Amino acid sequence: MTAVVDRPPVKEPREPGRWAAPPRPVWEEEPRKAGLAAKGVVLFFACFAILFPLWIVIVTSLSSKKTIDEAGGLVMIPRDLTFVAYQELLSGGQVQRAALVSIGVTVVGTLFSMAVSVLCAYGLSRSGSLGHRWILMTLLATMFFGAGLIPTYLLVQALGLTDTYLALILPSAVSVFNILVLRAFFMGISSELIDSARIDGAGDWRILWTIVMPLSRAVLAVIALFYAVGYWSAWFNASIYLTDQDMMPLQNVMIQLVQKQERPVGLSAQINTGQISALAIQMAVMVMALLPVAVLSPFVQRHFKKGMLTGAVKG
Repeated sequence: MTAVVDRPPVKEPREPGRWAAPPRPVWEEEPRKAGLAAKGVVLFFACFAILFPLWIVIVTSLSSKKTIDEAGGLVMIPRDLTFVAYQELLSGGQVQRAALVSIGVTVVGTLFSMAVSVLCAYGLSRSGSLGHRWILMTLLATMFFGAGLIPTYLLVQALGLTDTYLALILPSAVSVFNILVLRAFFMGISSELIDSARIDGAGDWRILWTIVMPLSRAVLAVIALFYAVGYWSAWFNASIYLTDQDMMPLQNVMIQLVQKQERPVGLSAQINTGQISALAIQMAVMVMALLPVAVLSPFVQRHFKKGMLTGAVKG
């Protein structure tokens, strides 16, 4: 008998490139030095295009009337810097009152909008809440169909809100988009965590206050920033609902100064006598209008990506 010798199986010849790894996408490739240099150049010019006009506005607001007259208008190179324009604006008069109005409307409006949005979003995120589907459909419908300016004005007038600060808050108090973002984030919170709290005897108010809101700090910070910037930058509601100049917010006063070339109350004498440049006053008001947003944005920026992406993807 002949012995049977085990031989290794013969491998079939592999076609070239048949089992090769798939090519990597372009965005996963290591960036080249030329690409990094090009990105750096583009970012430099983008930052320059944004910061250079802001630099001119700030330097002009800090310049004396003599420096502005010598430059023939806007000042690019700082020289003989002075805070006289800001001192006059904050010493009383229309601009200071308008700044206080804007701060008050922004703080009260943001708190009210956040309270309504959080309560609405939490109720819509619970599947067992009463009529949450119909309420959600109604809110979604308002994103595509609006009553229009004239019916809104007639409603505000019928409610007696004209020439009141509530006219600057209530017509734009709620954003359906912000509610949907909050709802999606709340739905992404672990249901087991909420069920365990219910077993321990916690109600909806306590669950919202002690569990849901602490876990949603990122999205709450982003939504609060959205509401605050909206209230601070709003000018249209004041232009159609307010007739008293003493109630105008800072944005409307800035429009009167920059576009309509109107002089603020209390500063006309200084401008006429040549003590203060009208251009410096205009630039100073613009800086005052931009300063709060520029100061608050870096503190909320670290929450922006997490809050928006998580709230938009989950649910």
